[in-house]
Amino acid sequence: MAASQRITHVLIPLALLILCVLMVLFPAETWHAGVRGLSIWWDVLFPSLFPFLVLSELLLGFGIVHFLGTLLNPLMRPLFRVPGSGGFVFAVSCASGYPTGAKLTAQLWEQKLVTREEGERLVAFTTSSDPIFMIGAVSVGFFHNVAIAPILVTSHYCAAFLVGLLMRFHGGVSVKDKQSIIDSPSASEEVHRNRLLRAIYAMHKARKADGRAFGELLRQAISSSLRLIIIVGGLVVFFSVMMELLVQTGWLGGLYAITEQLLRYTGFPPALSHSLVGGLFEVTLGAKEAGGAGISIPLVYKAAAAAFVLSWGGLSVHAQIMSVLSNTTMRYGPFLFARAIHALIAPILVLLLWLPMMGGSERPVLFQTGAKPELFSYTPDWGQILFTGIGVLGGVLLLLLMFSLMSPFFSPRRMKK
Repeated sequence: MAASQRITHVLIPLALLILCVLMVLFPAETWHAGVRGLSIWWDVLFPSLFPFLVLSELLLGFGIVHFLGTLLNPLMRPLFRVPGSGGFVFAVSCASGYPTGAKLTAQLWEQKLVTREEGERLVAFTTSSDPIFMIGAVSVGFFHNVAIAPILVTSHYCAAFLVGLLMRFHGGVSVKDKQSIIDSPSASEEVHRNRLLRAIYAMHKARKADGRAFGELLRQAISSSLRLIIIVGGLVVFFSVMMELLVQTGWLGGLYAITEQLLRYTGFPPALSHSLVGGLFEVTLGAKEAGGAGISIPLVYKAAAAAFVLSWGGLSVHAQIMSVLSNTTMRYGPFLFARAIHALIAPILVLLLWLPMMGGSERPVLFQTGAKPELFSYTPDWGQILFTGIGVLGGVLLLLLMFSLMSPFFSPRRMKK
């Protein structure tokens, strides 16, 4: 056994023992933190994740993912070096949030639809927050200002797209990538003409290969989704308690001081240190701290801090992704690198887009009337979360299909002999 593994085997049990002692010393704080984490899971994560986890498994069993994969391959392969089914993963992830993208990618890997490196690229840019959380919980619930929702959503998803373009350079060039370059769909009119037929055949072939009746497929989809959603809930509660214990013991004071010095050195308000440090551990806590920062801090900096937290995801989300990928050969390192890049790009986009979208005020340029923004209260609504997610899923899929179908018109034709 290597020395690093021996040290790890000693440090992890020691850290867990210290947490147990702290839970005994701070029982009330531990209970309240656990209840807070459970409330976040039940009110926000369960309704936003569970329906889409079940739906995605059903669509995978019926071959819809293979159908969309064939149609979207001319778009996803040149841009991100992932198969067309990655477009479906990206759409569902945008609608339901993390860790749905990792779950679907792991399923594609199990069915041998993606290689290890393709899966790592796919997980890297499909791990994102869902719009209902950014609009309802963050903009309305934490900031009490729905006007910042467009810039948060725009910066978050644009950063995810840029991460996907950057991660296309991860790994070597596969045989499929070479084939895509040599024999691209735009090179043959016959391929374009029969793409829909090939997609339908791929769906039929996948459905025959699956072979499960609808009742069995539904049962297994619900069972698998429940297992994952319970793991997600447990991790959220665990990190909520751990963060509260670190706050109670004052162990975060040093990290706060270091973060304040870094913010002061870079010209940002040092008071945002609580948001950034909290967001390193748990995304909800970091976003809440950003919204509740002092009124003396310009709104643009608080929105940038929230964008950082949403893009990093917190160690809670990282633990969820690691648990999902543990049964595959996909590595955590590329995902960690992508999260760091996403967390760096998103705040920069907020700062760059603030003047064009907000005009230097606290309201979007298109809606400035001279009145002050109203204060809102946010109460999670399962129906609203579900229908918003379905709308985003449909919109993203339609947009990807439109670009995929239009791709032949923007590709150079092969010279006829």
